[in-house]
Amino acid sequence: MALLSKKDTNLITDPLADNNPITIQVLGICSALAITAELKASLVMAISVMFVLGAGNVVISLMRNIIPSKIRIIVQLIVVATLVIIVDQVLKAFAYELSKTLAVFVGLIITNCIIMGRFEAFALANGPWRSFLDGIGNSLGYGVILVIVGFFRELLGSGTLFGIPVLGDPIAKTGLYATGYENNGFMIIPPAALIVVGIIIWVQRSRNPALVEEN
Repeated sequence: MALLSKKDTNLITDPLADNNPITIQVLGICSALAITAELKASLVMAISVMFVLGAGNVVISLMRNIIPSKIRIIVQLIVVATLVIIVDQVLKAFAYELSKTLAVFVGLIITNCIIMGRFEAFALANGPWRSFLDGIGNSLGYGVILVIVGFFRELLGSGTLFGIPVLGDPIAKTGLYATGYENNGFMIIPPAALIVVGIIIWVQRSRNPALVEEN
């Protein structure tokens, strides 16, 4: 017997492409613009959101039958805030410099539309296992876009990946810089992220015309 049914598998695979939370649902754009100048920060943010959304979905699902409807948003905020505090403390304990880079953006996970949206739309109506899969799927879809954007922004803007020079030394003019190549400083400022996300959306919808909205 398969571990995952077709419906369960779709909970993970759909957000990676045809129902991506960033490129299709247009959620979580703020962090995609703010923290993707470095690939390492993008990856850590993606993992952080995966933990918060996966665990949060399970907690909300387990509590769904005892949460009064009038205070469900407050309960959801308390759950996500608790998980975000855990993420923040772990980062400060084991990756302090990176925690300073992410700074306020870790705290803003609390207001991430993807998380509150999945709590409200899915976890409150489904069991813990399917809610967990939904959380993992949506956070993977979110994380994939962050990593792609972070990859191109750091590579083209700084000539590095994970802080390691991959195109040569821009000062000593070695590697690709010996040919006259220069880093594109525009790529490390937030508007560049919007352009990269726009290109991803264009590619995605060019490959699947069904995603194009009709006027």
